[in-house]
Amino acid sequence: MTGYGRGTAAFEGRQIAVELSSVNRKQAEISLSLPRALLELEPRMRDEINAHLSRGRLTVVVGLHAKGGGKTGAINLTAARAYRNQLEALRKTLKLGGEIKLDQVLRGPGVLDSENVELDTEAVWPALQKALKAALEQFVQMRKREGKALAADLLSRSLAIHKNVKTISVLAPKVMEHHRGLLLERVTKAGLEIEASDERLLKELVFFADRSDISEELTRLRSHLDQFAGQLNKDEPVGRTLDFLLQELFRETNTIGNKANFLAISQIVVGMKTELEKLREQVQNIE
Repeated sequence: MTGYGRGTAAFEGRQIAVELSSVNRKQAEISLSLPRALLELEPRMRDEINAHLSRGRLTVVVGLHAKGGGKTGAINLTAARAYRNQLEALRKTLKLGGEIKLDQVLRGPGVLDSENVELDTEAVWPALQKALKAALEQFVQMRKREGKALAADLLSRSLAIHKNVKTISVLAPKVMEHHRGLLLERVTKAGLEIEASDERLLKELVFFADRSDISEELTRLRSHLDQFAGQLNKDEPVGRTLDFLLQELFRETNTIGNKANFLAISQIVVGMKTELEKLREQVQNIE
Protein backbone atom coordinates (compact mmCIF):
# COMPACT_ATOMS: atom_id res chain seq x y z
CA MET A 1 0.00 0.00 0.00
CA THR A 2 1.15 3.53 -0.68
CA GLY A 3 1.49 6.14 2.01
CA TYR A 4 3.28 9.28 3.15
CA GLY A 5 4.03 10.83 6.49
CA ARG A 6 6.19 13.63 7.90
CA GLY A 7 7.10 14.56 11.44
CA THR A 8 9.41 17.08 13.08
CA ALA A 9 10.88 17.70 16.51
CA ALA A 10 13.26 20.26 18.02
CA PHE A 11 16.65 19.42 19.54
CA GLU A 12 19.23 21.91 20.84
CA GLY A 13 18.50 24.67 18.36
CA ARG A 14 18.01 22.24 15.52
CA GLN A 15 15.00 20.63 13.89
CA ILE A 16 14.85 16.93 13.12
CA ALA A 17 12.55 16.03 10.22
CA VAL A 18 11.49 12.50 9.28
CA GLU A 19 9.76 11.76 5.97
CA LEU A 20 8.22 8.39 5.11
CA SER A 21 6.93 7.25 1.74
CA SER A 22 5.96 3.77 0.61
CA VAL A 23 5.08 1.95 -2.58
CA ASN A 24 3.47 -1.45 -3.10
CA ARG A 25 5.56 -4.54 -2.55
CA LYS A 26 4.62 -8.04 -1.41
CA GLN A 27 7.32 -8.16 1.27
CA ALA A 28 8.47 -5.48 3.70
CA GLU A 29 11.55 -3.50 2.74
CA ILE A 30 12.90 -0.43 4.53
CA SER A 31 15.40 2.01 3.02
CA LEU A 32 16.79 4.44 5.61
CA SER A 33 18.76 7.62 4.89
CA LEU A 34 20.17 9.33 7.98
CA PRO A 35 22.83 11.99 8.63
CA ARG A 36 26.10 10.33 9.61
CA ALA A 37 25.82 11.75 13.12
CA LEU A 38 22.61 9.75 13.63
CA LEU A 39 23.59 6.44 12.02
CA GLU A 40 23.85 4.73 15.41
CA LEU A 41 20.10 5.20 15.83
CA GLU A 42 19.16 3.28 12.67
CA PRO A 43 18.42 -0.03 14.50
CA ARG A 44 16.06 1.74 16.90
CA MET A 45 14.27 3.42 14.02
CA ARG A 46 13.85 0.09 12.25
CA ASP A 47 12.33 -1.42 15.39
CA GLU A 48 9.81 1.44 15.61
CA ILE A 49 8.94 1.15 11.93
CA ASN A 50 8.64 -2.64 11.90
CA ALA A 51 5.88 -2.38 14.48
CA HIS A 52 3.77 -0.56 11.88
CA LEU A 53 4.82 -2.14 8.60
CA SER A 54 4.54 -5.71 7.30
CA ARG A 55 4.38 -5.05 3.55
CA GLY A 56 5.58 -2.44 1.09
CA ARG A 57 8.84 -0.69 0.24
CA LEU A 58 9.29 2.16 2.68
CA THR A 59 11.76 5.01 2.10
CA VAL A 60 12.74 6.93 5.21
CA VAL A 61 14.67 10.21 5.01
CA VAL A 62 15.90 11.92 8.18
CA GLY A 63 17.01 15.54 7.97
CA LEU A 64 18.87 17.63 10.55
CA HIS A 65 18.05 21.33 10.12
CA ALA A 66 18.93 24.58 11.79
CA LYS A 67 15.90 26.29 13.33
CA GLY A 68 15.91 28.83 10.51
CA GLY A 69 15.20 26.03 8.06
CA GLY A 70 18.66 25.29 6.67
CA LYS A 71 20.43 22.06 7.46
CA THR A 72 23.34 22.00 9.85
CA GLY A 73 26.75 20.93 8.57
CA ALA A 74 28.82 21.65 5.48
CA ILE A 75 27.59 21.88 1.90
CA ASN A 76 28.43 18.84 -0.19
CA LEU A 77 29.01 20.37 -3.63
CA THR A 78 29.20 17.00 -5.40
CA ALA A 79 25.86 15.95 -3.97
CA ALA A 80 24.40 19.40 -4.73
CA ARG A 81 25.39 19.22 -8.41
CA ALA A 82 24.11 15.66 -8.73
CA TYR A 83 20.79 16.49 -7.08
CA ARG A 84 20.35 19.63 -9.17
CA ASN A 85 20.98 17.61 -12.35
CA GLN A 86 18.42 15.03 -11.26
CA LEU A 87 15.82 17.72 -10.62
CA GLU A 88 16.51 19.31 -13.98
CA ALA A 89 16.19 15.96 -15.76
CA LEU A 90 12.91 15.33 -13.94
CA ARG A 91 11.63 18.78 -14.87
CA LYS A 92 12.35 18.12 -18.54
CA THR A 93 10.88 14.62 -18.47
CA LEU A 94 7.63 15.85 -16.93
CA LYS A 95 7.69 19.00 -19.10
CA LEU A 96 7.35 21.29 -16.09
CA GLY A 97 7.91 25.01 -16.13
CA GLY A 98 9.85 27.12 -13.64
CA GLU A 99 13.42 26.99 -12.43
CA ILE A 100 15.34 24.83 -10.00
CA LYS A 101 15.89 27.03 -6.94
CA LEU A 102 18.58 26.95 -4.28
CA ASP A 103 16.27 25.94 -1.43
CA GLN A 104 15.10 22.94 -3.47
CA VAL A 105 18.68 21.79 -4.01
CA LEU A 106 19.57 22.32 -0.35
CA ARG A 107 16.76 19.97 0.67
CA GLY A 108 18.30 17.15 -1.36
CA PRO A 109 19.65 14.16 0.58
CA GLY A 110 23.32 14.61 1.38
CA VAL A 111 23.57 18.15 -0.01
CA LEU A 112 23.74 19.81 3.39
CA ASP A 113 24.97 16.87 5.40
CA SER A 114 26.08 16.57 8.95
CA GLU A 115 29.45 15.03 8.32
CA ASN A 116 31.21 17.35 10.73
CA VAL A 117 28.45 17.59 13.32
CA GLU A 118 28.87 15.55 16.49
CA LEU A 119 25.78 14.73 18.50
CA ASP A 120 25.04 12.70 21.60
CA THR A 121 22.82 10.03 20.03
CA GLU A 122 21.32 9.08 23.40
CA ALA A 123 20.30 12.67 23.95
CA VAL A 124 18.93 13.12 20.42
CA TRP A 125 16.95 9.86 20.33
CA PRO A 126 13.84 11.18 22.18
CA ALA A 127 13.49 14.02 19.64
CA LEU A 128 14.10 11.70 16.69
CA GLN A 129 11.63 9.19 18.11
CA LYS A 130 9.02 11.94 18.51
CA ALA A 131 9.45 13.03 14.88
CA LEU A 132 9.32 9.42 13.70
CA LYS A 133 6.15 8.70 15.65
CA ALA A 134 4.46 11.77 14.20
CA ALA A 135 5.46 10.70 10.69
CA LEU A 136 4.28 7.13 11.34
CA GLU A 137 0.93 8.35 12.63
CA GLN A 138 0.31 10.39 9.48
CA PHE A 139 1.63 7.53 7.35
CA VAL A 140 -0.64 4.93 8.99
CA GLN A 141 -3.73 7.16 8.68
CA MET A 142 -3.11 7.62 4.96
CA ARG A 143 -2.71 3.86 4.50
CA LYS A 144 -5.90 3.24 6.46
CA ARG A 145 -7.84 5.49 4.10
CA GLU A 146 -6.44 3.61 1.12
CA GLY A 147 -7.15 0.34 2.89
CA LYS A 148 -10.82 1.18 3.31
CA ALA A 149 -11.14 1.88 -0.41
CA LEU A 150 -9.38 -1.40 -1.25
CA ALA A 151 -11.54 -3.32 1.22
CA ALA A 152 -14.72 -1.98 -0.41
CA ASP A 153 -13.50 -3.11 -3.84
CA LEU A 154 -12.45 -6.54 -2.56
CA LEU A 155 -15.75 -7.06 -0.78
CA SER A 156 -17.69 -6.15 -3.92
CA ARG A 157 -15.73 -8.67 -5.98
CA SER A 158 -16.03 -11.41 -3.37
CA LEU A 159 -19.81 -10.91 -3.24
CA ALA A 160 -19.93 -11.30 -7.03
CA ILE A 161 -18.10 -14.62 -6.68
CA HIS A 162 -20.56 -15.62 -3.95
CA LYS A 163 -23.38 -15.14 -6.45
CA ASN A 164 -21.55 -17.35 -8.92
CA VAL A 165 -21.29 -20.07 -6.28
CA LYS A 166 -25.06 -19.88 -5.74
CA THR A 167 -25.63 -20.21 -9.47
CA ILE A 168 -23.39 -23.26 -9.65
CA SER A 169 -25.25 -24.79 -6.70
CA VAL A 170 -28.48 -24.51 -8.69
CA LEU A 171 -26.88 -25.99 -11.81
CA ALA A 172 -25.09 -28.86 -10.03
CA PRO A 173 -28.12 -31.21 -9.87
CA LYS A 174 -28.57 -30.82 -13.64
CA VAL A 175 -25.12 -32.27 -14.33
CA MET A 176 -26.30 -35.85 -13.71
CA GLU A 177 -29.39 -35.42 -15.88
CA HIS A 178 -27.25 -33.98 -18.65
CA HIS A 179 -24.76 -36.85 -18.48
CA ARG A 180 -27.56 -39.43 -18.48
CA GLY A 181 -29.00 -37.87 -21.63
CA LEU A 182 -25.59 -37.96 -23.32
CA LEU A 183 -25.12 -41.64 -22.48
CA LEU A 184 -28.50 -42.61 -23.88
CA GLU A 185 -27.82 -40.55 -27.00
CA ARG A 186 -24.50 -42.32 -27.58
CA VAL A 187 -26.07 -45.73 -27.10
CA THR A 188 -28.83 -44.89 -29.54
CA LYS A 189 -26.38 -43.59 -32.15
CA ALA A 190 -24.40 -46.79 -31.78
CA GLY A 191 -27.54 -48.77 -32.71
CA LEU A 192 -27.73 -50.53 -29.34
CA GLU A 193 -30.89 -51.19 -27.45
CA ILE A 194 -30.80 -50.48 -23.76
CA GLU A 195 -33.43 -49.68 -21.20
CA ALA A 196 -33.16 -46.57 -19.06
CA SER A 197 -33.22 -48.89 -16.04
CA ASP A 198 -30.45 -51.13 -17.35
CA GLU A 199 -27.98 -52.02 -14.59
CA ARG A 200 -24.95 -51.16 -16.73
CA LEU A 201 -26.31 -47.67 -17.36
CA LEU A 202 -27.09 -47.20 -13.69
CA LYS A 203 -23.57 -48.25 -12.69
CA GLU A 204 -22.08 -45.77 -15.12
CA LEU A 205 -24.31 -43.01 -13.74
CA VAL A 206 -23.37 -43.87 -10.16
CA PHE A 207 -19.68 -43.79 -11.07
CA PHE A 208 -20.10 -40.44 -12.81
CA ALA A 209 -22.11 -39.02 -9.90
CA ASP A 210 -19.33 -39.88 -7.47
CA ARG A 211 -16.62 -38.50 -9.75
CA SER A 212 -18.44 -35.25 -10.55
CA ASP A 213 -19.86 -34.46 -7.11
CA ILE A 214 -18.86 -30.86 -6.25
CA SER A 215 -20.91 -30.39 -3.08
CA GLU A 216 -17.85 -30.40 -0.81
CA GLU A 217 -16.01 -27.91 -2.99
CA LEU A 218 -19.01 -25.58 -2.97
CA THR A 219 -19.21 -25.78 0.81
CA ARG A 220 -15.53 -24.94 1.17
CA LEU A 221 -15.88 -22.09 -1.33
CA ARG A 222 -18.68 -20.53 0.71
CA SER A 223 -16.63 -20.90 3.88
CA HIS A 224 -13.51 -19.33 2.34
CA LEU A 225 -15.53 -16.44 0.92
CA ASP A 226 -17.14 -15.80 4.32
CA GLN A 227 -13.71 -15.81 5.95
CA PHE A 228 -12.39 -13.50 3.24
CA ALA A 229 -15.16 -10.96 3.90
CA GLY A 230 -14.61 -11.29 7.64
CA GLN A 231 -10.91 -10.46 7.33
CA LEU A 232 -11.74 -7.22 5.53
CA ASN A 233 -13.47 -5.92 8.66
CA LYS A 234 -10.43 -6.41 10.91
CA ASP A 235 -8.33 -3.47 12.08
CA GLU A 236 -5.02 -5.32 11.75
CA PRO A 237 -2.72 -6.60 8.97
CA VAL A 238 -4.61 -9.24 6.99
CA GLY A 239 -2.75 -9.33 3.66
CA ARG A 240 -1.08 -12.70 4.21
CA THR A 241 -4.30 -14.29 5.44
CA LEU A 242 -6.12 -13.01 2.35
CA ASP A 243 -3.31 -14.43 0.21
CA PHE A 244 -3.82 -17.86 1.73
CA LEU A 245 -7.61 -17.73 1.36
CA LEU A 246 -7.25 -16.76 -2.31
CA GLN A 247 -5.01 -19.77 -2.92
CA GLU A 248 -7.71 -22.00 -1.45
CA LEU A 249 -10.41 -20.27 -3.49
CA PHE A 250 -8.43 -20.87 -6.67
CA ARG A 251 -7.92 -24.51 -5.71
CA GLU A 252 -11.61 -25.20 -5.09
CA THR A 253 -12.67 -23.29 -8.20
CA ASN A 254 -10.28 -25.28 -10.38
CA THR A 255 -11.53 -28.54 -8.90
CA ILE A 256 -15.15 -27.61 -9.61
CA GLY A 257 -14.30 -26.79 -13.21
CA ASN A 258 -12.51 -30.11 -13.66
CA LYS A 259 -15.10 -32.29 -11.93
CA ALA A 260 -18.36 -30.79 -13.14
CA ASN A 261 -17.75 -31.42 -16.85
CA PHE A 262 -20.74 -29.25 -17.68
CA LEU A 263 -20.53 -26.31 -20.10
CA ALA A 264 -22.72 -23.91 -18.13
CA ILE A 265 -20.66 -24.46 -14.98
CA SER A 266 -17.37 -24.28 -16.88
CA GLN A 267 -18.30 -20.86 -18.25
CA ILE A 268 -19.07 -19.57 -14.74
CA VAL A 269 -15.78 -20.99 -13.47
CA VAL A 270 -13.87 -19.04 -16.12
CA GLY A 271 -15.53 -15.83 -14.93
CA MET A 272 -14.77 -16.69 -11.30
CA LYS A 273 -11.09 -17.22 -12.11
CA THR A 274 -10.96 -13.80 -13.73
CA GLU A 275 -12.41 -12.16 -10.63
CA LEU A 276 -10.11 -14.15 -8.35
CA GLU A 277 -7.10 -13.00 -10.35
CA LYS A 278 -8.20 -9.38 -9.91
CA LEU A 279 -8.58 -10.04 -6.20
CA ARG A 280 -5.10 -11.51 -6.05
CA GLU A 281 -3.62 -8.42 -7.71
CA GLN A 282 -5.34 -6.14 -5.23
CA VAL A 283 -4.42 -8.24 -2.20
CA GLN A 284 -0.72 -7.79 -3.06
CA ASN A 285 -1.25 -4.14 -2.07
CA ILE A 286 -2.76 -4.90 1.34
CA GLU A 287 -0.71 -5.07 4.49
